Amino acid sequence: MASLSVKPGQRFTVPDWQNNSLLISADAEQQRYNSHHIRQEGRALRNETGNQAKWDEHNTRTCLKDRITSVDRWREALARCLTDIDLEIDALTKVKEAAENALQAKNLCLDVAIECLTFRESRRDIDVVRDPVEEELLREVKVIEKAKKELQQRVDDAFKQLCLLKETRQQLSCDHRHKVETLELDRQCVSFNVTSGNISFKVNPTRIPDGTTALREWELNSQCNKDRAEAEMRASVDLRGAITLSIAQTNNELDAQRIATEFALRKRIRDMEGALSELRWQEQNTLEEIADMEEEIRQLEEDLRKRTLDLKVAHTRLETRTYRPHVELCRDQAQYGLTDEVQQLEGTIRALQQKRTESQDALDALYRQLHRIQTDIGYKTNSLQLDNKCMDTRRKLVIPVEKFEPEVDAVNRTRNLPRNSQLELA
Repeated sequence: MASLSVKPGQRFTVPDWQNNSLLISADAEQQRYNSHHIRQEGRALRNETGNQAKWDEHNTRTCLKDRITSVDRWREALARCLTDIDLEIDALTKVKEAAENALQAKNLCLDVAIECLTFRESRRDIDVVRDPVEEELLREVKVIEKAKKELQQRVDDAFKQLCLLKETRQQLSCDHRHKVETLELDRQCVSFNVTSGNISFKVNPTRIPDGTTALREWELNSQCNKDRAEAEMRASVDLRGAITLSIAQTNNELDAQRIATEFALRKRIRDMEGALSELRWQEQNTLEEIADMEEEIRQLEEDLRKRTLDLKVAHTRLETRTYRPHVELCRDQAQYGLTDEVQQLEGTIRALQQKRTESQDALDALYRQLHRIQTDIGYKTNSLQLDNKCMDTRRKLVIPVEKFEPEVDAVNRTRNLPRNSQLELA
């Protein structure tokens, strides 16, 4: 007789089957709702980020253009300043050349005047007189020498000013060149777009490069370069205008400075001698104190040696009394006395050792101080010798000029005559 086979496993009810279908439908609707919500959020995010990216790129491009305008404005200002400073360099160079030509022209005048005086030295007998011609020739020599000195000073000033102008021009040129390079780079940045072929990701593009400056510092740098150039040009204009002015007060100022310097040197020498005297007195007293302290240390060590021997005696007495037999080994007054003596000696030795250490430290400090004093004495002795050498050297400033051989002026081809011209006749 055949039997019905039953499939093994769990069996669900019809309500379970219906609930499962309803659950699947509900989950599908929920997922579609979630998907629709996400799509709406994605669309809104795309619109928002797209607009934000466009505005950010627009703002960045605007900032770059503004920056290009600012840098270009400074480039033009520096270019104008470069043009002006080039013109001023040319003008000052011409004035300097004119001064050099005038200085060179004075050589012929001086040669002629000296030659005339030399000729007049050949006069004989009663004709050898100090007549108005000779006085005028001698006066002419002095006038020419003074003019040459003034012109040489002006030439030196013009040379220094030219160096400053060229240095300033170098800074302006460097700043101008940097701004031209910056304009090229910023314009290249403005030209970049999403279709450019040379765009790519970079490593840490938002880093702050070394040497980065603040905007205010950048503006101050350009302004300082421009201001300095204008100041140097004004100084050059003033120098060109003052090329023929007198500088007769220079010698007086130098003499006053020489007197002030020598007065200061003399005062310094007196102060140095006083300081050396004080230091030598301190050195002598320190040496005496060192000797006293060394003697005190020797006395302390001698007392320490004696107290150590006394302690040895007390220890030996105490140790020897430990061998008393039986009832004789009692704590009598002698025992107490020896114990007190040991304690007292040990305290005394510690105090003496402490005092010896303090004395040794004080002695070391004295030796260090003595070394400092002796070193300072050496320094001040050397300084005093140098100051005395300065005074000896400065004596050359007051030695009569007649004792010196006139120096040959290699540039002007003539000898510089002394103030009291040797061409004057007695």
